[in-house]
Amino acid sequence: MSSSNIPTGCPMHEKAQDSQNETLYNNSLKNASNKSCPIVHSGDALSPDNQMPHLSQEQVPGQRIYLPTERVISSIPKAKSSDYWEYPSPQQFYSALVRKGWETPEESIETMVDIHNFLNERAWNEIIRWEKMKKCNCNEPKLLRFRGRPQELSPKARILQWASKIFPSLGTPPPFDRHDWTIDRCGREVRYVIDYYSAPDEGDNPVFYLDVRPALDSIDSVVDRIKVATKETFAQLRERAKAARQENEVDRS
Repeated sequence: MSSSNIPTGCPMHEKAQDSQNETLYNNSLKNASNKSCPIVHSGDALSPDNQMPHLSQEQVPGQRIYLPTERVISSIPKAKSSDYWEYPSPQQFYSALVRKGWETPEESIETMVDIHNFLNERAWNEIIRWEKMKKCNCNEPKLLRFRGRPQELSPKARILQWASKIFPSLGTPPPFDRHDWTIDRCGREVRYVIDYYSAPDEGDNPVFYLDVRPALDSIDSVVDRIKVATKETFAQLRERAKAARQENEVDRS
C-alpha cells in the first residue's frame, strides 16, 4: 500500500475562514469522503475508454469566478495512440461537480484538481512497479481504459471490513473511492484495482493511501500477488527481528 502526502492547501483539510465558507467546506468534505471523484463514474459514460461524459469548458450558470480551461498532460501513455492521457481542466472539474450536485467553493477547485492529478500519477507509478516484475518485449505498459466504481467495495476492501468486525484492533475505514484501470501489456489486457484511503493528517499535510494491485482475473495475477505478499511479509519479519536485536543490545549495555 502506497502512502501519498498532499502539499498544504488541500480544500478538503483546510479550515474555512467564515461561516459561509465553512458550510461549503463541510459539504465538500462530506461529498468528497463519501463518493470522491466526480469525474469518472459508471453510468455517466459516453466514452468506453474512460467512462466519462463530455465535459464542457463553458462556465456554468451562477459561476462567480473564472476557472482555467487548460488541461494538464499526464505521464500515462494511451494504449490506442502515441499520446498521453489528459486530466480535466479546473473548469471541466467544476462543471462535473455542479452536474453531480456537489456544492464546492470555486476557489478550491484548482487545488482539488492538483490533488486529483497527483493521486492518479501515484497510482500509475504503483502499476509500473508491479509491471517491472514482468519480462515483456514491448517498451512499457499503457493505459487502455479506466472506470470509477466508488459505490462498489473491492473484494479485498470488503474482507478487511469483515475482519475489522471480528478483530476491531485491525479495523480500517473503508476506502473513499475505487478505480479499475485496464492496461495493455504487450497486447494483453490486465486489470488493476485501486482503493483510495484517507489517513490522519501529518501536521498540515493530508495523507492518502493507495492500495494498487492486479485484479485476480488470471493465474498470472494471482501468482504475482502471492509473490509480493510473501516478499513484504518476510521484509516485515526481518525488520522486527532487527528491532528486537537492537533492543536487546541496548538492554545489555
